[in-house]
Amino acid sequence: MVDVTMDTVTSPASIAQPTPQELALSGEWTARGLGNVQAQLPEIDVLPSAPGTSLSIDGSAVKALDSSGAWVLQALLCRMRKQGTEVQLRGLRAEFTTLLAAAEQQTDAQSAAAPATAMAPSSRLETLGRSTVAAGSQTLALLGFVGESAVVFARSVANPSRFRWRPMLFNLRTAGFDALPIVGLLSFLLGIVVAYQSASQLRQYGANIFVVDLVGLSMLREFAPLITAIIIAGRSGSAYAAQIGTMAVTEEIDAMRTLGIAPFELLVLPKIVALLIALPLLTVFADILGVAGGMIMARTLLDVGFTEFLDRFAQAVSVTTFLIGICKAPVFAGIIAVVGCYQGFQTKGGADSVGRQTTRSVVQSIFLVIVADALFSVAFSVLDL
Repeated sequence: MVDVTMDTVTSPASIAQPTPQELALSGEWTARGLGNVQAQLPEIDVLPSAPGTSLSIDGSAVKALDSSGAWVLQALLCRMRKQGTEVQLRGLRAEFTTLLAAAEQQTDAQSAAAPATAMAPSSRLETLGRSTVAAGSQTLALLGFVGESAVVFARSVANPSRFRWRPMLFNLRTAGFDALPIVGLLSFLLGIVVAYQSASQLRQYGANIFVVDLVGLSMLREFAPLITAIIIAGRSGSAYAAQIGTMAVTEEIDAMRTLGIAPFELLVLPKIVALLIALPLLTVFADILGVAGGMIMARTLLDVGFTEFLDRFAQAVSVTTFLIGICKAPVFAGIIAVVGCYQGFQTKGGADSVGRQTTRSVVQSIFLVIVADALFSVAFSVLDL
């Protein structure tokens, strides 16, 4: 927008109303020349002699106009039009008319940009409808992200030279090896808790040895894969969302596209592949530590020795049980990596958005992991596994 200004003010802006349906503008409508004219504007009124009253504004005496004057004049025009008055502006110089039109266009754009959600919903049904539409849109966008990730993965498999091996190994270390302590500790404590909670009941019936069945089946089938996935969702999934979200806010992703680097190949695919490898291995590690915790507690409270525990473990827990827990891990890994990366790409604005999307990634990942685990349980029950 180009301003038309004067260095010195020789004729301050003024506004006169010869008749109720006529205004006369004069002087310099600039930041320096506006003076007290803004205080006069609220006093300007049009007496409605009939519906559709018209107002004629004569701008032939306006000597200068800049952005400030254009905004003040535009505010006056908007007020008159909201009152139902037809405004006719005449005599204004061409360059001033262009500047006033630009101010009007900017005002219209700001009005259109006002979020529709700012309006309070009229009913609970409307609130439910809006929430449903928003959830449906998010689901479709997530499915589109999954499809795009699958296309990039297939393209990379067809041409292995497209794989980014260094980022993949880096993510394998951060999401896998660096997570061993926390996964091992929590799994070990969970095994202790399971054995401890069952000890008093088993002791009453003289069924101490069955603590092996309880610990082995529960840890290998359910607890180890689930607790590992939840830990990784809070640890690595949030990190994925925060990293990509920060890059989106600082426009690093746009810079990558400008340089011809595909963000999916550099940021998304290495994380997905690394987590698909790391999570099953972490699950095996959690199985071992969980059973070890249960074994120690069984010896402490139920007098079940290590040799006796392991002998019963080989009889009670089959390879199928172990594989059922392991086969869940890649599905959980895909959910965590895809949701984390997707929420990172959804980041817009500033640091607030990064934190918000990171929180959403953790919540959605854990929710979808639990839903997937429930579906696995139903499917295995139907298949009698």
